[in-house]
Amino acid sequence: MPTAVLTDHERTAVQAYLRLLHTVRAALDDPPGTAPRPVVVPPAALAEAERALEAAGLAGNEEAFFRLLHAWCPQP
Repeated sequence: MPTAVLTDHERTAVQAYLRLLHTVRAALDDPPGTAPRPVVVPPAALAEAERALEAAGLAGNEEAFFRLLHAWCPQP
C-alpha cells in the first residue's frame, strides 16, 4: 500500500484531531468506583481542530480526512 505524504496543513489537522480524540477518551475513562463525570471537551480543543481542518481544506470532507488519518495512524 502506498504511503500518503501529508502536507503541513493536513498533518496539523490530523494531529489536532488526535489530540481531541485523546481528550475525549480521557474524559470518558473514569476510574472504577467513581461517579461518572459529564463529558466536557475544552472549547479551545474543538476550535483548534476546526481551524486545522479548515486550513487543510478538509472541513466537510470526512472521507478524505479519515483516509489521511488512517495513513498517519493505521489501526492494527
